[in-house]
Amino acid sequence: MGEKQKTNVAAIVVMFLLFFMIAFVTIFAGSMGVIVKNQFGASNAMAQLGTLANFIAYACMGIPAGIILRRKGYKFTSLLAVTIGFVGVGVQWWSGYAQSFGVYVLGAFIAGFSMCLLNIVVNPMLNTLGGGGNKGNQLIQFGGSCNSIGGTLAPIILGYLIGGNMQTASVSDAAPAMLAAMIIFAIAFIIVAFSHIPEPHIETAEQRAARQQVKDKIGPMSFRHFVMGAIAIFFYVGVEVGIPNTANMYMSGLENVGPAVAGTIVGFYWLCMMFGRLMGGVVGGKVSSKAMLATVSSLAIIMLLCVMFFPET
Repeated sequence: MGEKQKTNVAAIVVMFLLFFMIAFVTIFAGSMGVIVKNQFGASNAMAQLGTLANFIAYACMGIPAGIILRRKGYKFTSLLAVTIGFVGVGVQWWSGYAQSFGVYVLGAFIAGFSMCLLNIVVNPMLNTLGGGGNKGNQLIQFGGSCNSIGGTLAPIILGYLIGGNMQTASVSDAAPAMLAAMIIFAIAFIIVAFSHIPEPHIETAEQRAARQQVKDKIGPMSFRHFVMGAIAIFFYVGVEVGIPNTANMYMSGLENVGPAVAGTIVGFYWLCMMFGRLMGGVVGGKVSSKAMLATVSSLAIIMLLCVMFFPET
């Protein structure tokens, strides 16, 4: 195996780790609601500010991130993302010692910039590292599995770090997981910095000028499906993240449950999403997207209504 191939393998492994980190850091912020509610006396709504700050960063960074990727390429964008991620998690870790809820929210906001950058780079970068085509798509599917594993482990690990008593929960309990995340970011930076990353999509000045001419005539908002899709994703993310976050806080406060058991249950929520992805991949070749979406959405509404109105005992 040549030196170029070896560095590609190392870069692919790092992309898998970063796929893992996207879900781990994002879902960790939601699971931290249990801690900030106790340590900082936050209400249920305020305890979700970490998640809100994380996703608000996407809105602020989405367009700039795309510009950075086009003009600077995969390697620069990846290095920038892991650097910001290291700082963001570090600020959240420090908030426990600073005893500041505002510092914690700031850290979640900074980490959100990193997650946005990583989201736009890991999928196309894995495709490129795999050589495109079926091999590239296969790597993306493996990366998606790592993403689901990160989402599964985040609430479980945090729940067991807190233990069985929500009333004593503090940011310092989560320190081991946050320090581990910072170490992964640091290792990722070193490996990507010394890896050969193909850059076939960096935009040239001529391409930029041609794209601008098209953009002046036709923008993304000109397409109805784009607009409706953006609105749908907005509500979907709220449902996807809101359910496990509120369920985690609710179950953590129950006398016979506690943070450890609650975190495990929420972890299985994210694990089941991976099973759903795999099933969707199999069924998607035989059933239309419209039929799949209508079926699973209807089933989800029925199950949510059952949870809301069925008696607790």
